[in-house]
Amino acid sequence: MPHTALFPGSFAPFTVGHAAIVRRALTLFDRVIIAIGVNPDKASDDLEERVAAIREQYAGETRVEVCAYRTLTADIVHKSGACCIVRGIRNDRDLAYENEIARANHTLFGVETVYLLAEPELREVSSSLVRELQRYGKDVSRLLPPK
Repeated sequence: MPHTALFPGSFAPFTVGHAAIVRRALTLFDRVIIAIGVNPDKASDDLEERVAAIREQYAGETRVEVCAYRTLTADIVHKSGACCIVRGIRNDRDLAYENEIARANHTLFGVETVYLLAEPELREVSSSLVRELQRYGKDVSRLLPPK
């Protein structure tokens, strides 16, 4: 039975850190679904643009699927047939935050979470950092995957 992992996030924007997690998840799973959720604290109005951009990023990679969702992540895990959620962990704050969600997903919905530690050179890369740098007109090209 093929194993599919769901990699959820707002991906606003999709960074080199996110791309590294997808690359590494593909060594562990047969398929990865990048699921772009609506986070009211982060998401902007460009959901369809993010879906299109990430799809373009993985055009030709048949083991990566990209979708948008507006429900609980656990619901999309079950609907997609994924065996687990994959999350990247950069630091202790990420771990504390992700542990709360992972425990709830496991306890309430029977969904497992697999953590992949960020590569050392990518630990500081975040969508929030990219947005902040963009706001001040800084070059963020090395923080975004090449097109």
